[in-house]
Amino acid sequence: MVFKKMLGAFGVGGPSVDTVLSNPNTRPGLALGGQVNLTGGSNDVEIDHITVSLVARVEMEGAAEDYDALVEFHRVGVTGGMHLGQGQHLSLPFQVAMPWETPVTDLYGQHLHGMTMGLRTEVAIRGTLDKGDLDPVSVHPLPVQERILEAIGRLGFQFKGADLERGHISGLHQSLPFYQEIEYYAAPQYAHGVNEIELTFVAGEHGVDVVFEFDKRGGLFTGGHDSFGRYHVAHADADRVDWTAQVDTWVRQALDGYQSLRAGHGYAPPAQGFGTPGYPPPPPPPGYLQPGQGYGAPAYPPAGYGQPAYGAPGYGQAAHGHPGGHYEEHHERSGPGMGAVAAGVVGGAALGFAGGMVAEEVFDSFGDDEGGDEEA
Repeated sequence: MVFKKMLGAFGVGGPSVDTVLSNPNTRPGLALGGQVNLTGGSNDVEIDHITVSLVARVEMEGAAEDYDALVEFHRVGVTGGMHLGQGQHLSLPFQVAMPWETPVTDLYGQHLHGMTMGLRTEVAIRGTLDKGDLDPVSVHPLPVQERILEAIGRLGFQFKGADLERGHISGLHQSLPFYQEIEYYAAPQYAHGVNEIELTFVAGEHGVDVVFEFDKRGGLFTGGHDSFGRYHVAHADADRVDWTAQVDTWVRQALDGYQSLRAGHGYAPPAQGFGTPGYPPPPPPPGYLQPGQGYGAPAYPPAGYGQPAYGAPGYGQAAHGHPGGHYEEHHERSGPGMGAVAAGVVGGAALGFAGGMVAEEVFDSFGDDEGGDEEA
């Protein structure tokens, strides 16, 4: 993916920049590689610095109403001060370590409606800053996240939309200033007790915290309310747990009023003897059905695909269900829901995406910098 742009902040005859990603598909914890190609203009210039940054669209809470803003949440320096001669061509490589908490934007080649993320190139010359175009980045789920998303689809939940909310989740360590909510309409077998569910992942080096928010139905004399369930799972358990049964247990516990897990039920620790070599690489674009043949395969990507698989040996201490928590900051939404969209079929099991594929120009809103930039 290449964005060619004259650096407009520096006037006619100024330098131009092409930002090229080696592979726009990545996962949390992996490296996103690429290069910044510079072409000198009609005069020599002194470059102060070049930086690349990850940017996402986040819902912000305003005084009168909520609004969307572009939030920069991770930046990496490409170069410091340097001289660029007239007409000179330079290629500067970079590597961006994707934060573990980076939200998911794609699943099996299908974009999650509502998610907008990209890599921006920033060039400073003589104190004048040019924030260039954005190169779209597709973030695929970690294996255990992927299995949970599959399970939700198999249970019959229908995808509604996804977004990023400014704030933090009570009781969890977070490094990013926002969290992702993936929203589903209730499956028929749970519809008597819940309208919708919202799923949040907070990943770390050794595992993933899974937070469910259930929008529960009210009765004849009682109003509806939200309930929460929070669980921790290990990376190594991706292929060691029946996730369809596990997610069903989590949902039913919440509906039955046992999300606090006082009796110690919930996520059952798997057998000991963990320590898988690492993650397989994320799936390529549409047409690919199942990434790899199981979690913990040798840590080599298919030929020509991205960076070597990332992951340290020794993952997989037993995971446990934790008492239900609550959001420290939770914003009310304004306006109608985003509506259901479709994703691919994996191994014959629907992933919770309804109907036909809905096309969207993911980066249309970036051109307007809707709501302005916010620093993380």
